[in-house]
Amino acid sequence: MHLAEWHQFLRSTAEHPETMIVQDQKIMQFSDPITEGSALRHATVVCDLSHLGLLQLQGADSVTFLQGQVTNDVRLLDGTNAHYTGYCNPKGRLLALFLGFSHQGHLHLQFPRALVEPIMKRLKMFVMRSKVDIQDVSDSIIKMGLNGPQAPALLQKLFSELPQNDYDLVNLENGTLIKLPGLAPRYEILTSPDQAQAIWSMLKQGATPVGASAWDWLEIQAGIPEVNVQTQEAFVPQMLNLDALQAINYKKGCYTGQEIVARTHYLGKVKRRTQLAHISGETMPQLNDDVVDVNDQAVGKIVRVAPALGANADHQGFDCLVECRLENVGQDTVHWNHIPLTFKTLPYALEEG
Repeated sequence: MHLAEWHQFLRSTAEHPETMIVQDQKIMQFSDPITEGSALRHATVVCDLSHLGLLQLQGADSVTFLQGQVTNDVRLLDGTNAHYTGYCNPKGRLLALFLGFSHQGHLHLQFPRALVEPIMKRLKMFVMRSKVDIQDVSDSIIKMGLNGPQAPALLQKLFSELPQNDYDLVNLENGTLIKLPGLAPRYEILTSPDQAQAIWSMLKQGATPVGASAWDWLEIQAGIPEVNVQTQEAFVPQMLNLDALQAINYKKGCYTGQEIVARTHYLGKVKRRTQLAHISGETMPQLNDDVVDVNDQAVGKIVRVAPALGANADHQGFDCLVECRLENVGQDTVHWNHIPLTFKTLPYALEEG
């Protein structure tokens, strides 16, 4: 199923199709912000995740090949779990952040669709004589997100087994489920195009459809960063808290950029970290925007941002993940566009730099 066909189906199921906003092949908004915000706070929501791309690696040398490319231990992906892993340039700067998992005998890497083509091209440069085939399967596997108190009950009507712990994966005949971290039960569903319409229709009976902005807000609350076109090569993995997210394995051996990542860890020189913050106002910050101190000196960058839909009834302002110098965190002196940042508590602990 082509992406346009899938979006056409989703629009046909919307109660008010005129409120659905699609931007760059991404459903930003399924209904009005008030409805979506209320659902995020009080109910269960379902979200199309087709804005996320998916690479598939197969072949006898797939694990060995990917092991030499990414920050995490690919050998730990045994078909029952998922994990985050970084992909760096030789200087240890992130080119991409993948959610990796083994699915039906293949390795899969999930990350923003806009990066799929250049990242696939770069990976293929290093395949050489290895027995590895890399394909873009972003359209052939449909992806959905489900979040909220009724999520487990809804899934139990469709699937014979549910993953129990964060990053657990269950592979079933009609789809694959991954449990994701969050304040409420949160899952990703991956399924074939011929199963997707029935699954969406069933989930929609007990969940409110929301746009990608709402899902981004949930990811931000979980402290999950993202590398996009605007932020490629801007950060070393520890700046995005990949160590706290168990996305770096320091014992796995060599990979591209490993020397820089390891040196940062063993010398204890992590002076910049990604923080959860709120920015008031009506103008949305852009990815890779600078945040500054009282002297207008840049002390960090916007990593991920979304309207604060689920934060309050007024939906005022934006929640974001901000990479920032640790010495500036907690002070009322970090600003974006002359607006002070209000720092909030991450859902996981960071090692002190």
